[in-house]
Amino acid sequence: MVEILTQDEIDSLLSALESGEITAEELRKEEQTKKIRSYDFRRPNKFSKEQINTLELIYDNYARTLSTYLSAQLRIGVQASLISVEQLTYEEFIRSIPDPSVMVVFSMKPLEGNGILEIKTPLAFELIDLLFGGRGGFPFKIRALTEIERAIIGRIGQQMLNICGEVWANVLDFQPRVASIESNPQFAQIVSPTEMVILVSLEARIGQADGIISYCLPYLALEPILDKLSAHYWFTRDVRGSGQERHSYLQEQLSCIKVPVKVLLGSSYVTVKELLELQVGDVVALEQRIDQDLGVYIGNRLKFTAKPGVFHNRIAVQITAVNEKGGSDGE
Repeated sequence: MVEILTQDEIDSLLSALESGEITAEELRKEEQTKKIRSYDFRRPNKFSKEQINTLELIYDNYARTLSTYLSAQLRIGVQASLISVEQLTYEEFIRSIPDPSVMVVFSMKPLEGNGILEIKTPLAFELIDLLFGGRGGFPFKIRALTEIERAIIGRIGQQMLNICGEVWANVLDFQPRVASIESNPQFAQIVSPTEMVILVSLEARIGQADGIISYCLPYLALEPILDKLSAHYWFTRDVRGSGQERHSYLQEQLSCIKVPVKVLLGSSYVTVKELLELQVGDVVALEQRIDQDLGVYIGNRLKFTAKPGVFHNRIAVQITAVNEKGGSDGE
């Protein structure tokens, strides 16, 4: 690749020629000198800078989505952020992991091979404690997971992988699935030690605890889609996906959400004394007139008005109008 000089570099070069600090002959000799670049055959760089940048975009989006999911799941403030995306040999990755550790080995369908989701042990125990109803912040002894704890990590790990599949949607239909939970790094040999892998490191802060969540993705598994790991492909797919396809996806997700629906028959105010003296057969006068429509609330918002009745021997209401404003308290 030809190196293009900036205007400042050109001005500095002309000034040096005019002052005699360098000569044209010296410049020719330097141009003819062979440029030598160091290359480590034991650790070849197989991912380009652009591909690394695309992976940074994917997992930066993943960190934000993961923060939202864990905050809702644990009912506590969670912050996750991307630290780095780097390439190294699998041996270097394995040597950096202590024993025991928490490693979720997962399949990478439709890609061949497996990847590893590593959760630092203190962070994993914090997750387990909060999921069991604890308050977190308890000092844990570093040890291997029990069978029950492995099952919990397997479930939360699968949810984290599902989120990973969602953020990869612009590149491919990624469907990772948990294959096994390992504590000893030596038992998690997904590729040969000299093979290159991508290591994605995220920092997660859950309540008062923090730790690292890492993804190890082998080059051999990602090789078929390397041409798709470009910013141009990423943003092109993102624009195309913002139309009917994205609308259908959002509609499908929203259709599964359950919301409370209630009908207010009326209201009345009574004293505590009157409330305590209520007997079977007593009549409580409501402020609602029998010829007035009832309010139908979605959550706490007045959305419809309706008339009461019976449908197939069941109490029902018939919608008579839609509250266009849809505000709370009838606004």
